[in-house]
Amino acid sequence: MNAMNTHYPEPTKFETVNRHTLAVIADNEPGVLARIAGMFSGRGYNIESLTVSETEEARHISRFTIVTTGTDVVIEQIKAQLNRLVPVHRVVDLTLQGRALERELCLVKVAGTGDHRSEALTLAAAFGARTLDATLSSFVFELTGTTEEVDRFIRLLSVIGLVEISRTGIAAMERGAEAL
Repeated sequence: MNAMNTHYPEPTKFETVNRHTLAVIADNEPGVLARIAGMFSGRGYNIESLTVSETEEARHISRFTIVTTGTDVVIEQIKAQLNRLVPVHRVVDLTLQGRALERELCLVKVAGTGDHRSEALTLAAAFGARTLDATLSSFVFELTGTTEEVDRFIRLLSVIGLVEISRTGIAAMERGAEAL
């Protein structure tokens, strides 16, 4: 049987899964976060990072920064579904803009004495982390940087005596004078 007469569909082309950072401007009212999270979970999409805060108090507007992954088709579906939600005013794919700044804040607690203590301080200084708390047996460091920098800092501290981590998730903004 030749390829034209086969009952099997043509092989599908491989589609690349990419990471996208979306900025979502929405009303700051009860249930908006649940609606957005429900849209993702109801369709089987994953949120890798989510940060949200009111950005315009007088107008009761919040900005959500959502990091997700998917093929180009999936990302377009996510943006379309977000735009359909009533409290959402605007969805911008910062990844497509190509000029976004992304930062994440983490607090890291490290325990140790002796050499481990001095190694922790050396690593913190190398990464530009601030010491927020110091005791005779522990430190709490604050680091702001790209997700990759934060991941690397945590990996290095994990061999010294990492105790606890708290991360904010990504905050992102497009470069330049324009606003969302």
